[in-house]
Amino acid sequence: MKIPKPIYTAEGTGDVLELYEHKITIKRTGLANFLTKGLQGDKDIFLNQLTSIQFKPAGDFLSGYLRFGVLGGIETRGGMGAVAADENAVMFSASQQPAFERIRAELEKKLGERAADNSVGSIDDLEKLAELRERGIITEEEFSAKKKQLLKI
Repeated sequence: MKIPKPIYTAEGTGDVLELYEHKITIKRTGLANFLTKGLQGDKDIFLNQLTSIQFKPAGDFLSGYLRFGVLGGIETRGGMGAVAADENAVMFSASQQPAFERIRAELEKKLGERAADNSVGSIDDLEKLAELRERGIITEEEFSAKKKQLLKI
């Protein structure tokens, strides 16, 4: 079995972020991680589970971070302490930032492609549903319910 290699890797402050074709992996390292996140192991987040990407650039005195929102997840609120404890966040220094910017750009590209694919599929599905409604195969109520589901409204 061939072990996949990451497309991009970025070393952060106590974490290593790896981007693969269909997932990201957050590898926990260092004492700071142990103190803020306990004994959490590596975390895989599949790209089809991502709902948001939050990027804060590093400053002269403060770390930056890349935080991921996931389906069914509860996003933490608060300052840097909350981010440091968030299992879906990776912190980095200014010198480490370019590698995280590359991963962010690639993820945004992949998510944009996925959104475009979903919207095209939704339009095709709506057209098929409208035809079924016009032919009397489904009712107006069934059409409206499915339309709301497809458009996520």
